[in-house]
Amino acid sequence: MRLNDDLSRPVTVQAGTHDWVPSPVAGVERRMLYREGGEVARATSIVRYARGSAFPAHVHSGGEEFLVLGGIFQDEHGDYPVGTYVRNPPGTSHRPAAADGCTIFVRLWQFGEGDRTPIVQQPGEGEAAPLHDGVMASRLLFSDSAERVVIEDWRPGAAVTVPNRRGLELLVVSGRLVHGGETLAPQCWCRLPAGQDFTASIGPEGARLWIKDAPLQHPDILPMPERR
Repeated sequence: MRLNDDLSRPVTVQAGTHDWVPSPVAGVERRMLYREGGEVARATSIVRYARGSAFPAHVHSGGEEFLVLGGIFQDEHGDYPVGTYVRNPPGTSHRPAAADGCTIFVRLWQFGEGDRTPIVQQPGEGEAAPLHDGVMASRLLFSDSAERVVIEDWRPGAAVTVPNRRGLELLVVSGRLVHGGETLAPQCWCRLPAGQDFTASIGPEGARLWIKDAPLQHPDILPMPERR
């Protein structure tokens, strides 16, 4: 399967308006944003767990990065409430579940070869990041030489510009904003190639965004296993 796999083109997906697609695991559904591959895929998705659903224990050979959007995500290592940001590097394993249901934004098989640092930032954690025009709060969730990940609160009615030197990926967590003449609502996902800044006018309730500043594909990205 190939979905939004041309990284040279900007893409906006209003995922909140899309139907949920069942996964192979009962009670787990997804809204696909980007995908290259079958069930083992380089992918970005919104995933919803029904109450009491769980995945079998598995290894993330290509790494996993996720943000909890609703409910409480769980595994054998603990509980992850709304706003928790997690990076499970290549080779880590767990058994995901949600006793009361949850929704997460997740990226799979998009780690660079040398990225082996596990990260768990609970809600409100993360170093305060410098503010720019229109931003009320910014927290640094992860940073290395290849990428920088923040979550930001944008001021109601403000005009905000996010510079883009390496590539940008953004998810609207809450609120609304207008970008390129289109209103972006919660679960809207945008990806822009390097050189195309992201500009937006923020709605009256403000907005919270998850933002990744990084090459859209790392030069040393882990290779996918060959299909058999």
